[in-house]
Amino acid sequence: MPQDFNKQRSKEKPKEETKGAVRFTQAVPAKVEEIIGRTGTRGEAIQVRCRVLDGRDKNKVLRRNVRGPVQKDDTLMLRETEIEARRLEKGGRGVG
Repeated sequence: MPQDFNKQRSKEKPKEETKGAVRFTQAVPAKVEEIIGRTGTRGEAIQVRCRVLDGRDKNKVLRRNVRGPVQKDDTLMLRETEIEARRLEKGGRGVG
């Protein structure tokens, strides 16, 4: 009986060693061309317009929400280039 168990185990695919390894998904670089404004319930995100530099959607201009400090000519690494952020509404509250 133990021999049959070992035969079954040998047919299974060997588990991949990921001890200490970091796995990244494919990302595409995009250059920030314009800062549009702040968004989010507390203004914690910044909406930017960026141009995709590589990949399937090369030269496509996207509107994205970025969390954290960002300025013009920064490079963002985008996991996907198909979804675009909603346009910021003009006006808003608290101005005036």
